[in-house]
Amino acid sequence: MGTIAENIKQIRAQIPANVTLIAVSKTKPLSAIQEAYYAGQHDFGENRTQEITEKYSLLPKDVQWHFIGHLQTNKVKYIIPFVSMIHSVDSKKLLREINRLSEKNNRTTDCLLQFYIATEESKFGFSMQEAEEMLSDKEFIAWKNIRLCGVMGMATLTDNSELIRSEFKTLKEYFCMLKNNYFADNDAFKEISMGMTDDYLIAIEEGSTMVRIGSAIFGKR
Repeated sequence: MGTIAENIKQIRAQIPANVTLIAVSKTKPLSAIQEAYYAGQHDFGENRTQEITEKYSLLPKDVQWHFIGHLQTNKVKYIIPFVSMIHSVDSKKLLREINRLSEKNNRTTDCLLQFYIATEESKFGFSMQEAEEMLSDKEFIAWKNIRLCGVMGMATLTDNSELIRSEFKTLKEYFCMLKNNYFADNDAFKEISMGMTDDYLIAIEEGSTMVRIGSAIFGKR
């Protein structure tokens, strides 16, 4: 491992210009995030509302904060005022609350629909059927304070690269189906958030536009 700045430079050299690098800074100290920030990294991913809120209050205001963890509806209020994008919208109930609180804060919140693509039971996410039912629902159509920008998914934690690749292919297929059927005229619906430290190169080959990388930047936890 090099320095944080060297690691970021090395990763940027491997990923296309159209792919957003999100540095996963969960559990990392402010000093590490500042080092990444001064190396030109402005997109950071966090998975706990308390931690992201504390870091937001202490770091420069041009940081783009991405919420990437499982989000409970009763915690949405803490992050709505400042979050740049919520990647992990995994239920209609959660999206309803994000819309309600975004309206209250007089803003529109960018969101991704999280899909369940892995073989593990512990992962969260929509099935395609659930997503289509929601997107066809009059209630959803009336929500004006959320902007759906694409999809997110996590592959199975495994060394089997063919399984990982097939799961990423599935997410790309879901994205294309939703784009064609619900968002054909919506330029904002363009993101596929998939790929982490161990599998981001496969994810990019399969169409990822956002990679969420932690240990390859900051070192192992």
